[in-house]
Order: sequence, then structure tokens, then C-alpha cells
Amino acid sequence: MNDQTSPLWTHLTSEARLTGTWRSALPAYQNQPSPCLGACPVNGRIATWVKQVKDGDLPGAFATLTENNPFPAIAGRICHHPCETACNRAAHDETVGICSLERFVGDMAISEGLRFTAPVEERPQSVAIVGGGPAGLSAAYQLRRLGFQVSLFEASNGLGGLMRHGIPAYRLDRAVLDAEVNRIADMGIDIHLNAQVADKTALQSLRGQHDAVFLATGASQPKRLPGLDYDAPHVIDSAGFLAASETEQKARSGGHVLVIGGGSAAMDVARTARRLGREVTVLSLEPEGRLPAQRVELEEAAEEGVGFVTGAMLHSVSAGAGGLDIGCIKVNFEPGEAPGQFRASPIDGTGFTLAADTIVPAIGQDADLARWQGLLEPEGPVIGTRQWQTSAPGVFAGGDVASMERFVTQAVGMGKEAAKTIAASLDPSLAPPSPLADPLVVGDRINTAYQDPRPRTHQGNAGVTDRLASFDEVQQPLTPQAAQVEASRCFSCGTCIFCDNCYFYCPDMAITRLDLAYEVKTDYCKGCGLCVAECPTGAIHMREDVTP
Repeated sequence: MNDQTSPLWTHLTSEARLTGTWRSALPAYQNQPSPCLGACPVNGRIATWVKQVKDGDLPGAFATLTENNPFPAIAGRICHHPCETACNRAAHDETVGICSLERFVGDMAISEGLRFTAPVEERPQSVAIVGGGPAGLSAAYQLRRLGFQVSLFEASNGLGGLMRHGIPAYRLDRAVLDAEVNRIADMGIDIHLNAQVADKTALQSLRGQHDAVFLATGASQPKRLPGLDYDAPHVIDSAGFLAASETEQKARSGGHVLVIGGGSAAMDVARTARRLGREVTVLSLEPEGRLPAQRVELEEAAEEGVGFVTGAMLHSVSAGAGGLDIGCIKVNFEPGEAPGQFRASPIDGTGFTLAADTIVPAIGQDADLARWQGLLEPEGPVIGTRQWQTSAPGVFAGGDVASMERFVTQAVGMGKEAAKTIAASLDPSLAPPSPLADPLVVGDRINTAYQDPRPRTHQGNAGVTDRLASFDEVQQPLTPQAAQVEASRCFSCGTCIFCDNCYFYCPDMAITRLDLAYEVKTDYCKGCGLCVAECPTGAIHMREDVTP
């Protein structure tokens, strides 16, 4: 009688079925960078610290955040958050509120008095930092963590640069700024205030006293509109206006303020003037929908009663009945390839007049390169660098003085990267390894069947009436419960969360569960890819099987 036992099925074991001989591809476990990390100006491990918030480990989240950015409470308030634009969750429902979570962690660290740990060892080499803004402070922080002796020279009477003198308190509370700046200063950095390094001779002298110098003097020269009389009493420089006291701001501005520009500085001027009780109109070259300020700034400015005239330029100013008659004309605006580049062509027959008492141009600032002429070679409107090294040996540069990427967190990231280069130049053993070119985990790698649609937990805002009555912060923080809920929306793109899906779904039992890891049994994996399909975070991918 013939044996009817199936050659494929048995009630005993399938170990004899070496299905691994069937495959052409093999699953590989590899944590890969999330798109938010790829977009982050400081290259922060966002998915890691967001999971720590979800798990309730806030000190751990603070430690992870500050590996790359010593200003989580500041960045959580003012960062332009390209990480959120890159977030894979945006295609599912709404992007994760990364910025609001960063603020939550930063505020917790301030309230709990968390400090930075002392360096493991002290190194004899010294570095001078010229400029106490975000780039300079970031570099000082990273160099001090490595044990270098750091001296910081700041021309004004307080640290923070643009964060202190250019961003109003309703966006960045000064107590928050002071707390995060002082935390860096307390690491043992030698601080010199009111200490301007005025020219190349002073810079060369400083270089002679230190093993390296990092130049981070920012962009301090206001751009000028042709045909506008900057000596006239009705014209106020935007940087000076924002840096002035409230009393000085009131004394200089009339009842109706015309702000020229469409970026963040213009919005800061406009919204500050509204808090002084002024009527405000913003005139921008960019058409509606293309203003360079963050969308939230534009929305909040409109809520606060700021008027907008877009796609137009000023061409004349004359005295009118009780104020100024400001001649304007519509333009065709064409953005350029690089930041700050554009063309604006007047359109014949489109002239019109605006009325105002005060004009505040806020069209950006340039780096002061004349101070370093003959020592540091320029590259267009900034100091030329190669891997942060200038044309002068031992002198490095970063931030706005060396880049047209004019965002605070971009400057923080540049300070961090420059510090790595400086450290390696002083001690080759500190040279970082070559970065891995792992691909970002794109949205189609995420199995969204495991993610119920959940709306984002947005920060609240103070009411408009309350906003205009003071310079208190507009955006309100997340509650601890809301922060945990929001953190739980993160896909953890590219990071294994040890959910065991691959282990349970494998039809060949070819996955072995280890301690916080998994292993593929190559004798049995037939390369079906079910484990990859069922991975909720994209932490597994199929690769060609090159097993001999």
C-alpha cells in the first residue's frame, strides 16, 4: 500500500525543510535614520528622544536632545522645524508636533534644574570663541564637553546674540533664554562681555593667545533700500528697534508703522509695534503665500491686526497731511537659486500710495566682512570656509558670518559641526568617523495599519486681547499628559521598537528573538518578506542574498 503521508506537512517538526534554499533576498535588521533626523539642522536623534518622552523618561530625553543642541527650550519655541515638514506621519493624518515636544522637554529641564555634566578629562588646548550668539555658544558647549579650555568674547553686555537682541519676549521668554545660556556658561567657560574683537589685528592677537579661534560674529550690517533716507527721523533700523527698550520703541515710533520685509524679523517688528498700540502695515516684495516668515508667525500677526500689502515695493517717500505719503508699485517677484537671491521687476501702471508715520525696513542683514579684510578671504557675502576652516590657519568660522542659512537652529548646527572640526585639528584622536550614508526611511516603509489616525495635539495660544496687552509668551506649553499623547503618535521611523511582529508573523519560524534584538535563521528563511511588510517602523528591509 502506498504511503499517503504528505511530503510537506508533518505533525512532528519542519526542521528538515531547509526552505532557506528557496530565497534570493534576505531580511536585514538595521536601524536607519528617520526623515526628521535628515531634515534637522542639528542632526538630532528625534525618534529616540520622542520615544523617551512617550516612555516617561524625560531626563533621558533631555540627555539625548542636548547631545546635539544645548537649547531645547529655545529651539522648541523658535525653530523653523523642517523636521516636521519631513515627518512621515504627515501623509497619514498630521505631522508629529516635534517642536512642541522639544519645548516640553526643555522647560522640564529648566524647572528641574538639570545641568550639564563636567567633561571627563581636561585638555590643555584653548579655543577662543568670538561671538556669543547661537553658533558661538553651541561651539563653546561642544568644545567644553570635550574638555577644551574655552574663552568666549561677546561685544554686547549679554550672551545670546540674535536670541537676546532680535527675538521679542512674546516668542522667547528672557528667563528661558537666561536659563539655557547660563547652563552653558556654568560648564567652566571663561566669559568676556563688552569685549569686541574689532578688526583683523585684534583677531590675530587672539589667535596668538589660543590654539584655535572660532569666529561667530553673525550678520550685523543692515541691508539698505535704495532711495530711502536712513538719516530721516521717521526711518528706524529694524535691528536697533528690536534691541531697544520698550520705552525707546514707543518714543521712536509714530501711530502708524510701515514695516518693509516679509521674513521673521519683519514679523517681529510688526508684532512688537502692535503691542505698543501702533497701527501696522507690512509691505513685502514676495506675493501672498511666498513670504519667507514661518507660517505660524504670519497667522499670528494677522490675528493681532497686522495688515499686509504683498508683491509690491517702495519707490518714494514724501511728507503728507499729518504723516508720510509712501509711493509703492506692484512687482513681478522671481526667487533665485540661493537663499537671499531674487529679482523684482516693477509693473508699469500699478503705482499706489500708503500712509504711515514711521518706516522700519526689515529686509535682512549682511556679515561685516570689512573688519577682516586682508586676513580672511570672502566668498560672496560671507567669509569663505572649507570644513569651517577660513583662509587664516587656526581660524574657523560658522553661523551667519559664514552662511546665508539665516535660522537660529542652523547656526546651532554649524557651531556643533565646527567644534568637531576644531577638536580634531587639535587632537586627531577626536576625529569623528566617516558618516554612514544610510538611506532615510521613507513613508512607504511604514506599515500604517498599526497606526490609528489621531489628530495632532496642538499648543494653545493666548487670546489676542491678552497678547496685545503685554509681551508675555503667545504659545502655551503642552501639559505632561498632552506631551505623552503627542509623543505616542511618532512612527519611530527606522528604529526597532521590539514589537515582535516579525517573530510572530514569520511563516517559517525563521526569526529568533534575542535580548532587544532579532536574528534570522538563514537555513529556514525563504525570503518571503512578510516580516518586512509587517514591521510598523521600517526597521527591517530586504537585501540581496549573497550567501555562498
